[in-house]
Amino acid sequence: MADHSLDTSRIDASRLRGRLEDLAHGLAIPQWDLGAACSTDTSVQVDRGEAKQLKGAQRSSITVRVWNGDGLVGITSTSDLSDGGLARALASAKEASAFGNPDDKPAFSPLSTAPLAPLEQPLCPPQGILTLLGTLKEAERELLGRHAAITTVPYNGLAERSSERIYLNSAGASRHQKLTTASVYLYARAEETGRKPRSSGAVRLAYGADSLDVAGCIDEAAERTIRHLDYAPIETGYYTCCFSPEAFLDLIGAFSSLFNARAVLDGVSLSTRESLGQPLAVPFFQLHDNGLHPGNVGASAFDGEGTPTRRLALVENGLLANFLHSEATARAFGVAPTGHAGLGAKVSVGPDWFEVSGTGGQADLDRHSADGIVWIDSLSALHAGVKASQGSFSLPFDGWLVKGGEARSIEAATVAGDIRSLLNGIIGFEGAAKITPDGLSPYVWVEGLSITGDS
Repeated sequence: MADHSLDTSRIDASRLRGRLEDLAHGLAIPQWDLGAACSTDTSVQVDRGEAKQLKGAQRSSITVRVWNGDGLVGITSTSDLSDGGLARALASAKEASAFGNPDDKPAFSPLSTAPLAPLEQPLCPPQGILTLLGTLKEAERELLGRHAAITTVPYNGLAERSSERIYLNSAGASRHQKLTTASVYLYARAEETGRKPRSSGAVRLAYGADSLDVAGCIDEAAERTIRHLDYAPIETGYYTCCFSPEAFLDLIGAFSSLFNARAVLDGVSLSTRESLGQPLAVPFFQLHDNGLHPGNVGASAFDGEGTPTRRLALVENGLLANFLHSEATARAFGVAPTGHAGLGAKVSVGPDWFEVSGTGGQADLDRHSADGIVWIDSLSALHAGVKASQGSFSLPFDGWLVKGGEARSIEAATVAGDIRSLLNGIIGFEGAAKITPDGLSPYVWVEGLSITGDS
């Protein structure tokens, strides 16, 4: 018996569309859409030169929505692409539509048939699990050899993925995207006699495992771990802080409800409808969401509703410029969808990839020669330490206290504050913007943050 579950080697969007149209017509369904995603994943982990975990997985999901004559929506999920499976999914969604929420009636995105921006995304052949294992073993061996104190690399992984996405609807939308990605992460642990263990790491992304910057990942993980060996406590107080690009982007991501129209409508955002055009940050601060940036490995050309991905200004010259929208939230605000929707019973909204920039503020900032500043390298416990609807945060961090140009690792500390005060406390940017897995940002300097030392 043939296997009709979702398979990346078999998806023919035009043929699938024709089958859906025929099946929907036979079931008297005038309006429907379908979103599908599938992937083939291979990953490895090692422990002291031996294989710790070798994993291969195929993941797939199909979401079908059907509208009834009253405009109510029913939704169902399946992984069966046979005619029988699709017919059952359509019939189930049609039955479910009778119980649809009359206060939440999603529609097709008016941009679901608009042209898509081209993406330069090479499709790379898989290297295979044994090749991945050999590469990761060698990376672990080299990282362990960088310093006598580095005794283990407890968290590590090398993975490659081949994925495919489809969006189709009865109004003529036909979206299809294939993508290959790979990632490596190395998180080292160092121990010295009579001292607390210290840890740090690095991650790299690429379109294929053969083009991953494994050497750069080793160098960064080793350098950051070694720099944390000589640590000391910090006195509790208020400090000027320099956030690494990764740390600042993590913080912005934790408070992304500021820009989320769904969160605004649900009353769980600090922003309101009236916030647009109002000051949010210092006048020289700019923030964009740009899923199409060439540095965004894994970029999607369209969102869950088929709306094209595009660059969107969120904060311009310190003013809140736009919200992230789905079709439904855009309709409520009287604007166009922005390409940030998921697909589900209640359509979600979320950011893609942030760009932080700005010209202005204090010039010639240099964290290496500063005096009395805290250099925040990475933040922890973001889910527990952030109260997004209130704007407050209290987060453990790894970093250094810089005095007289000398940086010394901080034993343990938390940084606390309010996101709005932080955005208005930015005094400038240091260096060129750096590409990270979550976005693009320079080092960001902020004055007057509360640091609590563990002493």
